[in-house]
Amino acid sequence: MPDTILIIDFGSQVTQLIARRLREKSIYTEILPSSVLNTTDMAMRLADVKGVVLSGGPNSVTQTDTPRAPKEVFDSDIPLLGICYGQQTICAQLDGKVEAGNSREFGRAEIEILSQSPLFEGVWPEGSVQTVWMSHGDHVAELPEGFAVIARSQGAPYAAIADEAHSYYGVQFHPEVVHTKGGAELLVNFATHICGCHATWTMEAYKDQAIVAIREQVGDRGVICGLSGGVDSSVAAVLIHQAIGDQLTCVFVDTGLMRAGEADEVVSLFREHYKIPLVHHNASDLFLTRLVGVSDPEQKRKIIGGSFIEVFDAEAAKVKDAGFLAQGTLYPDVIESISAAGGSHVTIKSHHNVGGLPDDMALDLVEPLRMLFKDEVRALGRELGLPESFVGRHPFPGPGLAIRVPGEITDEKLEILRAADAVYLDEIRAGGLYDEIWQAFAVLLPVKTVGVMGDARSYEYVCALRAVTSTDGMTAESYPFAHEFLNRVATRMVNEVKGVNRVVYDITSKPPSTIEWE
Repeated sequence: MPDTILIIDFGSQVTQLIARRLREKSIYTEILPSSVLNTTDMAMRLADVKGVVLSGGPNSVTQTDTPRAPKEVFDSDIPLLGICYGQQTICAQLDGKVEAGNSREFGRAEIEILSQSPLFEGVWPEGSVQTVWMSHGDHVAELPEGFAVIARSQGAPYAAIADEAHSYYGVQFHPEVVHTKGGAELLVNFATHICGCHATWTMEAYKDQAIVAIREQVGDRGVICGLSGGVDSSVAAVLIHQAIGDQLTCVFVDTGLMRAGEADEVVSLFREHYKIPLVHHNASDLFLTRLVGVSDPEQKRKIIGGSFIEVFDAEAAKVKDAGFLAQGTLYPDVIESISAAGGSHVTIKSHHNVGGLPDDMALDLVEPLRMLFKDEVRALGRELGLPESFVGRHPFPGPGLAIRVPGEITDEKLEILRAADAVYLDEIRAGGLYDEIWQAFAVLLPVKTVGVMGDARSYEYVCALRAVTSTDGMTAESYPFAHEFLNRVATRMVNEVKGVNRVVYDITSKPPSTIEWE
């Protein structure tokens, strides 16, 4: 087990960035939503970590029913860093004072470094003024015993605090966002200088550990891998195959929700190239029938997830000693499927691998990528020897085109979308832009508009284009296509795709939007 930093998530939209900043420096991190703290043996959990970070969050420490850090965190000798809400709850729980602020700080702010600290070492010198990102209404009004102020701003006199004797630190700003200059280095200082973590977490080490873990979990039982042909499930399949060889059987369920020509590509790739046993089960009629009349995206995901498992249960009965189902579930899937603060009302989405699985599923789960972000999966794929042309493929969601057709799904809509998506990706590849873009796809909107084709009136669908840049999928920005490119795509799409007469481009970032439309 590598040296680990545990992040307790109080519901901040950027908690995942804390993990990313540390993992980028080969320091392993895990995120624990505060909503599950009462079901977690914290004493046992803390025995395996070097330090704890308390994230920001949308709640107010001044209210009594908001989350707090576990008592065990303070009872241990583990270094502690609180960010925004995390700083405030440290102070409140250690008999300091937090008040609802009349003067709030949102956005860029200037802080003055009042004294040197291990947190600032080599990054921010004493007496300097630094630019940070603030996002708070409440503020610390009185420090607990043993704490001193090490940085201040106009709106936050306790912008950074420290109890050096206990290795407790708190910052009102967000070091994890790029707007805080040097913020990532502060997090690394906390992990290395203060917590004593060694930067040993690499994909080579992860691969070796994962192979051992898979063998221990599976034993001599058979594993069925849910193969979609995307990067996630394929990397999972190759990794598991390296671990257990012929104990693995890959099952490709053709849901009828794939892109043009994709089913044939999957079968060819794994049967001929990887030589992994593959069962091709065409279940498109089953999936499409069950999705008739369904428009709610969460219901779509649950139907697809449940149907997927049903098919797998049927195939498992044919595989000798099959005891496990392998999936390419990633860390963002897990994080976004759990409410940090508790309650389904703040869950971003249920992933088909996470929220749609039935309680009575006959197979246990093997999820070797469950703790990895997307860029880390790509790195693991390279470590496993997968070709770059494959490792660099854009993500494709498990529910497939079902969540790229908002509203009810029909065969007609799917065929229109396949054709439109093929035109879009063809132009992206022709323009040499594919590798610059994290994910690009077309969405068929449940909207028809009037158009003119020749001398005739048309009344057809609107197609939305989405393309984003990202590192891990947790945050994303729209790709800045040239107008000429978008015009060329729109012209081809309207001319070549029967059923589309208008094309629009989605420029919204994540957050506030998600990458997929549903």
